[in-house]
Amino acid sequence: MEKKDSAWRSPWIIGWMSLLLVFLIANGIMIYLALDGSPGLVVEDYYERGQDYEKNMLKRMANDPGWDMHVSIPGSIEVAKQVLVSFTVKDREAKPVNRDSVTFYAYRPSDASRDFSVPMRRIDDGLYEAMVSFPLPGSWDVLVSIVSAGGEINHPHWVNVGKR
Repeated sequence: MEKKDSAWRSPWIIGWMSLLLVFLIANGIMIYLALDGSPGLVVEDYYERGQDYEKNMLKRMANDPGWDMHVSIPGSIEVAKQVLVSFTVKDREAKPVNRDSVTFYAYRPSDASRDFSVPMRRIDDGLYEAMVSFPLPGSWDVLVSIVSAGGEINHPHWVNVGKR
């Protein structure tokens, strides 16, 4: 009697089984890296903060004074080098707005431990300045916050630090 060849010796079966094995190993590696690595969250209470943001959005829109705000940051920023950041604010009639407290906040989306803030000093009517140094290269979210009688008014901006 002749011995029949096993199906497991076929190059097609071996190829498909090898492809399946590579697929399973790659998925195992990705699952391991996902569980072992950083979750990528900047804050722990993201869900509660999102709900709070939604609840307060209409209040913020109602309290918007309609000011014209502008952040001036140099186009090329090097890591750990101080740059002059200026902020101008005018009301609806284009008159300068003066407030006691204006603060520059810089948020690192990928690493919350590197966030920082710098108080801005008043230079002239409606003009505030601060010397700022970014410790790491990459994208930064910037927020200039003005504390006024109606609450806190924020002006967002985005900055790229380091190589372009």
